Amino acid sequence: MASAATKISRFNIVSLALGLAFLYLPIAVLVIYSFNGSRLVTVWGGWSLRWYAEFFNDRAMIDAAWMSFRVAASSATIATLLGTLAAVALSRGERFKGRTLFSGMLYAPLVMPEVITGLSLLLLFVAINAGRGFWTVTVAHTTLTLCFVAVVVQSRLGSLDRSLEEAAMDLGCDPVGAFVAVTLPRILPAIIAGWMLAFTLSLDDLVIASFTTGPGSETLPIRIYSEVRLGVKPEINAICTLVIGLIAVVIVVASLASKLSSAQTRSAAPL
Repeated sequence: MASAATKISRFNIVSLALGLAFLYLPIAVLVIYSFNGSRLVTVWGGWSLRWYAEFFNDRAMIDAAWMSFRVAASSATIATLLGTLAAVALSRGERFKGRTLFSGMLYAPLVMPEVITGLSLLLLFVAINAGRGFWTVTVAHTTLTLCFVAVVVQSRLGSLDRSLEEAAMDLGCDPVGAFVAVTLPRILPAIIAGWMLAFTLSLDDLVIASFTTGPGSETLPIRIYSEVRLGVKPEINAICTLVIGLIAVVIVVASLASKLSSAQTRSAAPL
């Protein structure tokens, strides 16, 4: 029995190592080669920060990055506001008419192919004669990320003890005041995590942005894709490394916010 357990344990370790290598080894190679001094991406020419300097001197790439951050921050903020309200409606309005239809429409982007979503939004913007640019991409990314925020916040609301909110109303608070004073601080980590998730998804999106963007509003993923079609430049490795670092920071902060939310749930649970 001990020998079998040892064999299973070794098999699990090897499987885990192979899985992690498959997922992260290409990223590690990209990060290492972003410090390559050679102009050829497949030839190592020594350690250098040359391509990071090239990126910060590339005005077109900087403008695309700035556009991506503006779109991501705006769409994440709008999606967080609307997604939180939708989550509250689904969690606290169990019996309102049209709940099933509302829930289905809210979560449709989770399973809808991005090509279909992008094409649908493009046809909408063309039908209403809306000039494609910053706001059309922002609206598109809000549509994409709103459902993710709603899922995160709704799961947090479902784990709360509503008796605390009822106690606040017994002490004189109106329903809105009780929600703001009692519930909102307890779901704030989930709201922050939802915002960070929406920000990351918007920053990463290529398909929907390619349908809804216009002249002068090129996002960073679109710019990188345009550059890569002509051949991979070492500067692309540097840009991708910076994006990976930013997303890693966002993921760490979101994870800490989620742990804080879980700790608050355990501390508030009745004994």
